[in-house]
Amino acid sequence: MAYFECLHEVKLIHEGGIATMSYAVSNTTEYGEYVTSPRIITEAAKGEMKRVLSDIQSGRFTHDWMLENQVNQPSFKAMRAKAGADPIEEVGVRLRAIMPRIGANNLVD
Repeated sequence: MAYFECLHEVKLIHEGGIATMSYAVSNTTEYGEYVTSPRIITEAAKGEMKRVLSDIQSGRFTHDWMLENQVNQPSFKAMRAKAGADPIEEVGVRLRAIMPRIGANNLVD
């Protein structure tokens, strides 16, 4: 479900900018954006995002991903397993169990 919510937010940003997305989601979310974003999107984070973009534009990301696939994705599978073992996933399972409507569109077992 969160994936589709993100797509909706991306669509709102595309159609009307961040202000439209913030307005459409909720006042609480918009307020949270204003008070927390400066704590998260720091100059260090912006610099790292620029380096990531450079990796994409230069082809390094694609090159690394192709190499990963040539050897049967060992790093990718290890990262997936680590992410799946995070305590937030256990909490998510418990929450979806009490809200079956949310879990109905689950894409991952």
